Amino acid sequence: MMLIVILTLAAAVIAQAGKFLVPANYRRGLTIKKFNAYSGMPSSHAATVVALATIVGLVAGWASAEFGLALIFAILIVRDALGLRNQVGAEGKAINQLVKELQSKKLINKNYPTFEEHVGHTGAQVLVGSLIGVIISLLGFYLFHG
Repeated sequence: MMLIVILTLAAAVIAQAGKFLVPANYRRGLTIKKFNAYSGMPSSHAATVVALATIVGLVAGWASAEFGLALIFAILIVRDALGLRNQVGAEGKAINQLVKELQSKKLINKNYPTFEEHVGHTGAQVLVGSLIGVIISLLGFYLFHG
């Protein structure tokens, strides 16, 4: 049981820390303050849920109910990261642009908040995060379990 928790959390931390190694993330202002960012390369969301599904499959069996639940959970999270959260980012960008235009025309004051524009993940970010999850689970399983 603890192996499942430890390896899942390890994949999440490694993927999140890996964001500081990817130069493209710095163009959007990646800082220590943004360590919990909801976007960027690699996807720590994908790394986490894919690691969970992989280690559960290895420990409980690929035909187990536990693996089935972990797989469905992973699919939902990855779908959310690719779809819904990208839509939220697009809406944030549109609202920010609208507010900027209205402020420049002095139709509204300067007190409006700025919304996050980079919330979701690209397919490549999810793929790399997923690979991190699989690799961490496989390495951990074969080093510590079997």
